[in-house]
Amino acid sequence: MPDALFSAASLAILEEACGGVLILGEGLERDEFLRSRLTRAEICRQLRIIVDCLQCLPADARTRLPELDRDGWDLTARALAGGPGTDDALWFAVGSLVPATLMWLRVYRQEQPALFAFTACPD
Repeated sequence: MPDALFSAASLAILEEACGGVLILGEGLERDEFLRSRLTRAEICRQLRIIVDCLQCLPADARTRLPELDRDGWDLTARALAGGPGTDDALWFAVGSLVPATLMWLRVYRQEQPALFAFTACPD
C-alpha cells in the first residue's frame, strides 16, 4: 500500500508540474523561450520535477503507464544537465513531450482511477 500512496502522490505532482509548464510556455515562440531567463528557469525547474517523478515511480506504476515516453524524458534529463542540443531538447519537451504526457495521464486517470487514488492503509 505505501507504493500505491507514493504512486498517487507522484502522479499528482507530475500532473501539476506538466500543467505548470503548459501555462508558462503558452504562446511562447522558441526564440522567446530561449531568451527569457526567468521563464526558462522556471520551466526547467518544472521539467526537473517531472523527470524526478517519472524516475522515482514504483515499478508497478511504470508498467501500468506504458505510453509515457521514457526515452524522451531520459533525453530531457540529460538536456537539463547541460551540453550540446540542450535548447532543442528543452523546446521539444515544452512543445511536445509535456502535452503528450499530460494527455496520457488524463487517459490513464479515466482508465485506471485506482492508480491516482489516495486511499488510507487498512489497519
